[in-house]
Amino acid sequence: MFMPDHSDLIDRIKSNFTREEFPAKTLLVKEGTLAKKLFYIEKGCCRAWFNNDGKDVTYQFLFEGNFASSFETIISNAISWYSVETLEPSVMYSVGIEDFSKRMELHPHIKAFYYKYVEERLLFYQKLFVAHIKDSPEQRYRELLAQHPEIVLRVPQHYIASFLGITSVSLSRIRNRK
Repeated sequence: MFMPDHSDLIDRIKSNFTREEFPAKTLLVKEGTLAKKLFYIEKGCCRAWFNNDGKDVTYQFLFEGNFASSFETIISNAISWYSVETLEPSVMYSVGIEDFSKRMELHPHIKAFYYKYVEERLLFYQKLFVAHIKDSPEQRYRELLAQHPEIVLRVPQHYIASFLGITSVSLSRIRNRK
């Protein structure tokens, strides 16, 4: 089956999706609603979060080269379990969910790429789940820094603390240990 290389895919996205610019704090997907679009992040950073008894819980950061939307909406036309918002001014390419679904059915290489991306996200989520059970917050923080060293410059500390499942004070202590 034909699978375009990464640069070819980016070129296709740029020519077939709509370029959009968003300021920081723009809500792209709202928890409890159907997502309207799939976004490819060319420049910027987002966080995915949900409300837990009035408290925002960050569970993922999305950087350049990632896609952002609601898998619930894309896969089963269900409402999103979480929100996605920009954390900094961002440049993205978007396509409507219905249009994307039609394109997947018409073009096997798009569907193959999508399934590959979903598999990679599944592995990411499994690793994250296991890490939250077996690793200490400090170990999770070190792993996050290893994966995205720029995160401390781009993401507010309270979102990083939420992602790690700790308070901002605890994160400060971890950061001061170095």
